[in-house]
Amino acid sequence: MALVAVSCSKKETKTADSKTDSPDASATAETSAKGAAAAAKPGWFTSYELAQKEAQAKNRLLLMDFTGSDWCGWCIALDKEVFSKPEFKDYASKNLVLLELDFPKRKQMPPETVRQNEQLLMKYGIQGFPTVVVFDSAGKPLGALGYQAGGPEAFIAQLEKLRKG
Repeated sequence: MALVAVSCSKKETKTADSKTDSPDASATAETSAKGAAAAAKPGWFTSYELAQKEAQAKNRLLLMDFTGSDWCGWCIALDKEVFSKPEFKDYASKNLVLLELDFPKRKQMPPETVRQNEQLLMKYGIQGFPTVVVFDSAGKPLGALGYQAGGPEAFIAQLEKLRKG
């Protein structure tokens, strides 16, 4: 995995003693009785298992976004400048299955989602946020991205480079 040059670091403890002066991300309600299966935001999975099955069934790339949605300034910027833009949403609807792996400080999440996210964090050696890991539909890792300036066009160009190898 490539190190992300611009990122927020994850604290090992769950205390809120670090500086969190970044703006809050919009909190969205879980829409399903099964919290792990609910979308973090429209179009995003929170269940790795369901996202993986969807990527295989639709033959799409799986984009896993490791984020600190309510405290990491670069994560919030990536969401506002790329993920929430119509250009990215259009590209994603045709080419990607989106999985948000969130590590919030203020938002409560179901215990099974917290466990899943921690396991994936360790499995892929994630050391900072945001880290976006991209897989082909068979589950083969293609590469990792982080925040970069340039909006959805620049981000999509990087995704296409990963897709084409």
